[in-house]
Amino acid sequence: MDARSVSLEAARAALADGRTVVFDIREPQEHATGVAAGMKLLPMSQIGGRLGEIPKAADQPVLLICNTQNRSRKVVDALRERGFSNVRYVMGGMSSWASKGWPMVAPQR
Repeated sequence: MDARSVSLEAARAALADGRTVVFDIREPQEHATGVAAGMKLLPMSQIGGRLGEIPKAADQPVLLICNTQNRSRKVVDALRERGFSNVRYVMGGMSSWASKGWPMVAPQR
């Protein structure tokens, strides 16, 4: 784990405490398999046009999660290059979340 990442357990705790914004960057067909309650849906393919939705303030933690961590790691690097200093990716992604049997809900339409 490096400074750009957080563990799945830390992400779950951050989501529960409500002080961290967690974006699920999987695509809509992946969201249909279930999402974690409280995560915001922001498909990777739409991020470029929706950067304004991602908090940029250094005091607002932001986490990105995809299916495994490959896409979220790349997006974190791209966002950091654009000045988003407090953004990190979740190790293991939603596939690990699901394998742990943690709660998932249908995505909000």
